[in-house]
Amino acid sequence: MPGGLGTLDELFEVLMLIQTQKIKPFPVIMVGKRYWQGLLDWLRFTALKEGKLSLKDLEIFKAMDEPDEIVRTIKDFYEEGHPKALRR
Repeated sequence: MPGGLGTLDELFEVLMLIQTQKIKPFPVIMVGKRYWQGLLDWLRFTALKEGKLSLKDLEIFKAMDEPDEIVRTIKDFYEEGHPKALRR
């Protein structure tokens, strides 16, 4: 959900833990595409371009708006048993 510094802290902490395989992957869904768009653009067009992230890192999370899509993504992830459901 949209938030401030505490939300960003928790978001990046969980992304790092999944990235480094310290925890098992689970759906990380950023609700509110418009709210998160600036951060997503920076991750794609600055951090990725400068080699600070990989394309695989960007597959760990997804931004969504629609409740049905969010529920479907979570269900698919657990029914399939792997992170494929998070890929765009």
